[in-house]
Amino acid sequence: MMSDDDGARTGVHDATATSDGAMPDDDALVCADDPAAFGPPEDSYQRLWTPHRMVYIGGQDKPSDATEQQCPFCRIPRGDDEQGLVVARGRRCYVVLNLYPYNSGHLMVLPYRHVSDYTDLDEAETAELAAMTQTAMRVSRAVHAPAGFNLGINQGEVAGAGIAAHLHQHVVPRWTGDANFLPIVARTKSLPELLADTRRKLADAWPASP
Repeated sequence: MMSDDDGARTGVHDATATSDGAMPDDDALVCADDPAAFGPPEDSYQRLWTPHRMVYIGGQDKPSDATEQQCPFCRIPRGDDEQGLVVARGRRCYVVLNLYPYNSGHLMVLPYRHVSDYTDLDEAETAELAAMTQTAMRVSRAVHAPAGFNLGINQGEVAGAGIAAHLHQHVVPRWTGDANFLPIVARTKSLPELLADTRRKLADAWPASP
């Protein structure tokens, strides 16, 4: 049994003000005596609150227009690879982690050139995009051992492209059971690995350029 002193040490307080009228410390765990006094009316559902997702829903990092000057995919290669989550660079294309991944290891392969349509790629860009996609799959298998992949290009906003002005191909590792109740019911993904750690592992395993 936990004593009152144990509760104080673990930061458990009730949801009442202190004697001087101040509320408990922000980092303390606040427990409401009456569940109905906190959150929505009590019902049979359990809720997983994910307020950090609001920055994505609100359009964080989405360009204000379709120009090259506003495009994050044009800006990323000009910066540091670790900061930009760049995994590998080719002559005409590069590979970057998705900042809002569906699964851990969610990669994107895209040309440096600011083009929006797959038919806009020249022959050399098309060949390198395909070759880097194959390498991305091989490296992902070596690092994370997925059971399969989703590969694809969302061509245009109507098809689901978040940044339609700059072509990008998704390489999404898949594991058996990764589409459980969390994404289906709670609209939430559980990602077991930090992006910085994923980038380092994939970049270290990427084969050196010939």
